[in-house]
Amino acid sequence: MLGRIFTEQFAFSASDSVVVIGLGRFGGAVAQSLVRLGHDVMGIDRKEDLVQVWGDRLTHAVQADSTNENVMLQLGVADFSHAIVAIGSDLAASLMSLMVLTELGIKDIWVKAMSPEHGQIAQRIGAHHVIFPEADMGMRVAHLITGRMMDFIEFEDGFAIAKIHAPAGTHDLTLAEAHVRSRFGVTIVGVKRANEDFQHALPATRIRAADLLIVSGPTRKIEEFASGHRKGK
Repeated sequence: MLGRIFTEQFAFSASDSVVVIGLGRFGGAVAQSLVRLGHDVMGIDRKEDLVQVWGDRLTHAVQADSTNENVMLQLGVADFSHAIVAIGSDLAASLMSLMVLTELGIKDIWVKAMSPEHGQIAQRIGAHHVIFPEADMGMRVAHLITGRMMDFIEFEDGFAIAKIHAPAGTHDLTLAEAHVRSRFGVTIVGVKRANEDFQHALPATRIRAADLLIVSGPTRKIEEFASGHRKGK
């Protein structure tokens, strides 16, 4: 579950190669998800038992010290398009591995952070993206538990995409009539209804009570739209 959710955030081309440092629960899940999507993935971990577990599931799995620049050079890490530092229990190892990746000139580095302070330091050292799996998953689950959202992905800048039940105020109206963008500040990207194919939303698309809507926009505005109320008026 975690691997699938966070792999959705990675903007990788189909042929891109990825090195994943740290093959624990999170790193292993992300690495396996990337392989399933067709990426060439090298997994690196200091622990022999983890490397053995993932050896047959990844393109390459190597037992190595990711904080040693010479070792990483010998492994050809500098040739990879993307790197993910998924070390979750050793702050020093995480940051030192990040420093090595920065020195090797990796153009796209993702770091799993254990705390806001960890994330801030990682960004200053050179991380291009910082993710907080536990916090992000907590927010995601909270949205799903309320029943207002059936699926939810939030990006770094507070922008989100969600699948929601059509709010009562939109029932039996076309998108042009509902004025969703002007009233709520969100955009309905598409509509899915039972036993019918997904359809891209158009001004003439009429929303039915049982419809599922794919909505994009600022997280707070999507929450307001899903709850069926808006500020003002």
